[in-house]
Amino acid sequence: MLPVIWQGVVTGCLYSLGALGLVMVFKSSGMVNFAHGALAGLGAFLVYDLHSGSANWPWPLAVLAAVVASVVIAALTYASVAGLLKKSHTTATIGTLGVGLIAQGLILWKFGSNIVRLDLPLPAFTMDVLGMKITAYDLAVILSTLLVVAFLFSVIDYTRLGIGFRAVATDPFAALVSGLSITRVHLFSWVVSSILGVVAALLIVPTTFLSSTTVTTFMLQAFAAAVIGGFDSLPGSAIGGILVGVACNLFSFYVAPELLNAFLLVFILASLSVFPGGLLSKRMGSRV
Repeated sequence: MLPVIWQGVVTGCLYSLGALGLVMVFKSSGMVNFAHGALAGLGAFLVYDLHSGSANWPWPLAVLAAVVASVVIAALTYASVAGLLKKSHTTATIGTLGVGLIAQGLILWKFGSNIVRLDLPLPAFTMDVLGMKITAYDLAVILSTLLVVAFLFSVIDYTRLGIGFRAVATDPFAALVSGLSITRVHLFSWVVSSILGVVAALLIVPTTFLSSTTVTTFMLQAFAAAVIGGFDSLPGSAIGGILVGVACNLFSFYVAPELLNAFLLVFILASLSVFPGGLLSKRMGSRV
């Protein structure tokens, strides 16, 4: 059972990164970014095109360029839905669906429906610990997640933008009255979300493949992690990702992988019946 749980933790880290990106946008603006997966997938395709395509850029440079491009795209996306946000959160959320469709359309236009490989430049390394085969990829995922989460919470706790983010998430009106720029905070959350999405996408695709729908499909589990952990709690979404990863791996291994989507739905409903707002939601008294 330990190897199954370990792989669930590794997969759960990826769900956590995706969920954190979703929660960042929701906490600051109250909208659900349904374009999160498609935009993250677009970033992964940019890395593939720059690194494995005709450009043949070194991996670090390709990743840096893709992150910068994703930040610009995130800023443009926010600008496109900011007007809708003034009408209602629901209208803005629907607007992100349109952005997601545009992103997927761009991927299909540029890269088609082909399936490609995008591997991480990692050494061939494996070690056995208590019957678990731990690979370089597993360690890269765990270490990347820990570093990203630590950096994210440090930014939120100790920088002006982070403090502004917490203020807007707690009471937008009070933050506005005190002189904080709501637009700036919203933009900050979108930029951070886009970076989290690209990091998650680059860690996701080595285990499967890269296509126009790979990352978007994977982000559905990240959405489930955010729901279970609490859409208004960053720590909750991180914990929710690990729980979803372990639970789904155990179910797939011991029961039936073809019923995984049905199990995930039941898992969400069961969790919400006990914790209606999520494990660490505001209602439970825990906030970032």
